Formats: sequence, structure tokens, C-alpha cells
Amino acid sequence: MPSPTSVLSAYTTLTASAVLIRTLVSEVQNMTNQLIPKNLQDKILSKVGIFMGNYSSQMTLIIEENNGLIPNEIFEASKFYLSSIVNPSLQRVKISKAEKEKKFSVNISKDEKLIDTFEGVELIWELKIVESQKTNSDDGYLSIEKVEQIWYELSFLKSDMEMVLKIYLPFILERSKAIKEENKAIKLSPLGSYGWQSVNLDHPSTFDTLAMDPQLKQEVMDDLERFVRRRDYYRRVGKVWKRGYLLYGPPGTGKSSLIAAMANYLKFDIYDMELTSLHANSDFRTMLASTKNRSIIVIEDIDCTIELQNRVDGSHNYKDSESQVTLSGLLNFIDGLWSCCGDERIIVFTTNFKERLDPALIRPGRMDMHIHMSYCTPSGFKILASNYLGIKNHWKFGEIEELITEVNVTPAEIAEELMKSDHADIALDELSSFLNKKREDCKKKTVEENEADKKGDEMNKEQTKTKDMRKRKGNSRRGGRSRRKIF
Repeated sequence: MPSPTSVLSAYTTLTASAVLIRTLVSEVQNMTNQLIPKNLQDKILSKVGIFMGNYSSQMTLIIEENNGLIPNEIFEASKFYLSSIVNPSLQRVKISKAEKEKKFSVNISKDEKLIDTFEGVELIWELKIVESQKTNSDDGYLSIEKVEQIWYELSFLKSDMEMVLKIYLPFILERSKAIKEENKAIKLSPLGSYGWQSVNLDHPSTFDTLAMDPQLKQEVMDDLERFVRRRDYYRRVGKVWKRGYLLYGPPGTGKSSLIAAMANYLKFDIYDMELTSLHANSDFRTMLASTKNRSIIVIEDIDCTIELQNRVDGSHNYKDSESQVTLSGLLNFIDGLWSCCGDERIIVFTTNFKERLDPALIRPGRMDMHIHMSYCTPSGFKILASNYLGIKNHWKFGEIEELITEVNVTPAEIAEELMKSDHADIALDELSSFLNKKREDCKKKTVEENEADKKGDEMNKEQTKTKDMRKRKGNSRRGGRSRRKIF
């Protein structure tokens, strides 16, 4: 047994050693805090922990492509964001380019790790793809379909979780929206025509090239800008965030060009709805659910696309092959309950004959702004001359502008004449001749109509005289018979 003196001596030595070690550790910590920032300390400890097999300090978020049947917004946003921070540190990247797109699209490839630094915090992204096979049985036949499960893994220190959820991910959502707007290719998609896919809208029409009255053009642009910035306003007043435009006027006045200009101006996709392909009102709901936000839904020539059944007419004698789409179904599509499943949508109707449309279809709240696409004006002609001939002024402008005020001519007719030559003098001479001929034809037609009206009046007078003579003869005969009966 050790003596009490030796035990006491050993205890004293151990205590002194513990105090010394504690002092040294404290001094090291103080020096470390002074020389190495805390973020760097966390990174070093994280790396050491991973190397030693300790993952307790790390957290990983799983960002799947879909949330059930619904696309995962943060997955799509992450894809756009990561494409903007791809750097040479990666060994492999995916690259692609769609036809007519201006830039290459690059992104991380499978199992590749990309390190992002945000507000001094290190975040590690990794793309995961797992392929599997799915067996389908259709009409007794077995088929094997290849299915891919795709997700991103986002790893970081547990201490940074709050920052990631409240600051980093919302930043990615906003940044991805800006990237998409910069690189967006506007799509034109059929709505109701199954089997057709969307295509890029390459229509070059803009408000600068549109041959419209300048004041009306500015009113439309102001209305569009006011609409897109009023998200909170629409929510506050209790209205669905949508807007309706009715474009009406003669053929060739630029209704389709205005729609393309609106899409190019706002960078909204276009859905072209074909009412003849619909079989029942329920098809409206299916199609509306398939459209995206920030889009324009177009129904052209709505007055003659299909014969809508009147909503107050109870006699619906449909044949099996006929459409059962009603006016009531179309009205509910525009501003019924289903119209709220989506934001920032524009609905456009076009027609050559506004008076043929049911008033319920074009009232405010459904078609909020009515835009009359009129015949070409002198200001519209100058825009066309600038577009097609590259000139702002010419000595023949005065003569042509005067002729335009005397005849009804569409922008399409003027554009066709201006395309006949690349030389301004020749093209304007052709246009002047065309307008003079049109004026003479109009005068001739007016004279013929006046003569026809005059002949019609004379015939009416003759018919009236004949009727009066017959009436007098009839009265005299009845008077003679009456006298004979008296005598």
C-alpha cells in the first residue's frame, strides 16, 4: 500500500498538470479566435469531423424534382441558379443548347459536387440521379419503361440551418427568376389541340414596329405595366390577378401582331386556344390547369370559331358529334372559380365584328380593355415606312398621308405595297398608285351605290303609286256596290 504522503504528492502533481493543460487550452483558444475567423474554424472542424467519420455537425437537404405530382419550385430554381455559378473547379459539366437560343446552358453532372459560398458560409451542392425500370401492362402487353429519379443534395453545417432556410433558399428563388427572364425563350403552345408541342415564338413584332395610333399604343403599354406590378393590389381588393383584352377591327389591321408585341414586351408565353377541339365545358378546366403563370391565353376570331349555345336557352339538342361547349362554360373559364388557379394571366379575344359578341362576354371584369384596331393612319404609315424602307421622311409622304385620310386601307395592304421594292422612290410610287386606284374605285362604288339607291327610291315610289291606284279603284268599286244596294 502506498503511503499517504506519496498519494498526496501524486494528487498534487495531477492537479497541477490539469490546471496547466486547462491554461494551455484556454491560451490556444484565445490565440485561435484572434488569428482564425470563426467561419474558418467551423470549416476545419467540419472537415476533420467528416475525415474521422463524424457527420453529426453536417446537415443535408434533399431537393427532389417533384413533390408528388406537382413540380418542386425550389428544384427548378436550384437548376437555374447552379448554372450561373458553375466554375472551372468542376471536373465534369453538362452542356446543352436548344435551337434558336442565344446561350449555352451549363450545369453540374451526376455525382459532381459544387461548392457555393454565401455570406461567408460554405454550401455543398451535389446532383443525384437513380435510374430504375417500371413495368406497365396495357391491354395485356407488358412494356418496360425507364424511370429517372433526380434530386439535389445541399449540405452545410447544422449551425447554419436557419440562415439557409430563411435567407439562402429565398435568394435562390429570386435569383432564378431573374436568370429565367434574361434567358427566356417565349413559347407558343396550342391549347386544346392534342399531339402538338410548344414552339419558340419567333414573331419579331414589338410596340416600336407596330403600326398603331401612338396614343393608343402608349395606353396599352401603360396598362400592361400597371397590371404586372399590381400583385399585392389585386390581392388587397379581392380580385384574381388577370386581365382581359378585346381586339376588334377589320382584317389586316394588326390584331395578331399586337398579341405578339404584348408577349415580347412582357416575356409572357402564349397559349392559342382552339375552341373547335373542345367537347364539353369540363375541357376548359383541364386546359386552364395546364397553363403556366405569366402567360397570354388567346382565342382568335371568337365570333366565328364555334356557335356557342346560349346560357339561357334550355333546349340543348346536341348530336353525338357536336360540341357541347356553351357560353356559360366560356364565361366561367374567364372569371369563374377556376380562373383563380394561376396568377399574372392575360386573356385576349379577337374579332372582326364586335357587335356580334354577347354583351356578357365582353363586359368589364372579363374583357377589361377594348382596343379598336382601325384602318391605317398617317402616323401608322410613317412607322411602316421606317420598318420596311428605313426612312423617316420623304417628299412623297405628304401626298400619301392625304390619300390615306381619304380611303380605308389596312396596314397589311400598305406593307404589301412597300415590300415590292427595296428602293424608297419606287416603293412609294407603287403605294401612291395603289391608293389612287383605291380612291377611284371607292368613288365609283359610291356613285353606283347612289344610283342604285336612286333607282330603288324610284321603284319604291312607283310601287307606292300602284298601290294607291289599286286602293282607290277598290274603294270606288265598294262605293258603287253600296249605292246599288241602297236603291
